[in-house]
Amino acid sequence: MLNTCEIFKSIQGESSRAGMVCSFVRLSGCNLRCGYCDTVYAWEGGVDRSIESIVDEVRSHKTTLVEVTGGEPLLQADTPALCSEFIDTGYTVLVETNGSIDISVLPAGVVRIVDIKTPSSGHAERFLDKNYKSLRMADECKFVISDKKDFDWSIALVREKELDKKSLIIFSPNMQKLAPDLLAEWVVEENAPVRLGLQLHKIIWGDRRGV
Repeated sequence: MLNTCEIFKSIQGESSRAGMVCSFVRLSGCNLRCGYCDTVYAWEGGVDRSIESIVDEVRSHKTTLVEVTGGEPLLQADTPALCSEFIDTGYTVLVETNGSIDISVLPAGVVRIVDIKTPSSGHAERFLDKNYKSLRMADECKFVISDKKDFDWSIALVREKELDKKSLIIFSPNMQKLAPDLLAEWVVEENAPVRLGLQLHKIIWGDRRGV
């Protein structure tokens, strides 16, 4: 059973697959309380659902791409089994995780989107160090940037760990604190080995739930 916040179909708003039709399974519960979190409603609550019922609802969307997100999906022991079921059914499976829990528990076919917490999140020290060694080029690392301190810290980490040689790196602005054009300027000036990512779903629909 998985404690589930919501299931919906929308446009993938982030990641290298931004713009694609995607089903989302948002699980409830999170072990962090990031200052810029935009899904506070997923921290608690939710409804217990079986893997079968979740997969059946997603099948009704007639999509081929599914993202399991949260909250923090790896807090729940059955998340790897859910991902395996989606893979066996023929889906491309993305899992967005905050990096504080071992990502190697996920099936090999999963694309891990690892949100590396910046200083402005209040949890930059919570990343599980062994996860750096688990990264593959099929995975993606996302940094939410709120200010120049976040940017400088993130660039230094990318270069220290050579993360751009291990996975795709995405820098996304916290648009409540940082204008996208300013982040773009910093990326260009630094010749940063990253991709600039914007939350496409928010540009289209605003800060709404279920899109």
